[in-house]
Amino acid sequence: MSFLKASLATAVVLGLVLVLGGLLLPGTTRVERDIHIGRSPEKIFATIDSFERFNAWSPWSGLDPDTAYSYSGPAAGKGASMTWAGNATVGTGSQQILESRPASEVVTAIDFGGSRATGTFSLVGEGQGTRVSWAIGSDHGYNPLHRWFGALLLERMIGPDLERGLGRLKSLLETPVTQ
Repeated sequence: MSFLKASLATAVVLGLVLVLGGLLLPGTTRVERDIHIGRSPEKIFATIDSFERFNAWSPWSGLDPDTAYSYSGPAAGKGASMTWAGNATVGTGSQQILESRPASEVVTAIDFGGSRATGTFSLVGEGQGTRVSWAIGSDHGYNPLHRWFGALLLERMIGPDLERGLGRLKSLLETPVTQ
């Protein structure tokens, strides 16, 4: 019987550590990457302010060639929306442009099948091109499991995707168009 009591006490202590420890972790997580692209902010903005060419540079395109996409709202700017449904790797979700500041910023609401985040693209002219920053942030509220996830895993999970997407955007926009 003492083994059962010790096991129960250990489980309670571990549960309290996980819950209280989670509540001590930050309530938000932000992962950000940036890259220099040899194009003007206006040219880059035209590409990221619409979902029309999103799959040409998205780090997630190609993970499931059978992913179904649908678009609604305006073709570009505030209100433009995209939804997707794919395999277990891609999942389902949606993205909508919330704010569109010409040649400087695009803010999106992202729903990864129930997990919500905010995506922000910031453009700053730099030399003969533009510094493009892509950030994804998430508010975890008071959910200790989401806080543990954000603190321990989000950077490692999403950071490489942001880098790959920015690299693909750079390649897309810096490649000369041939006719």
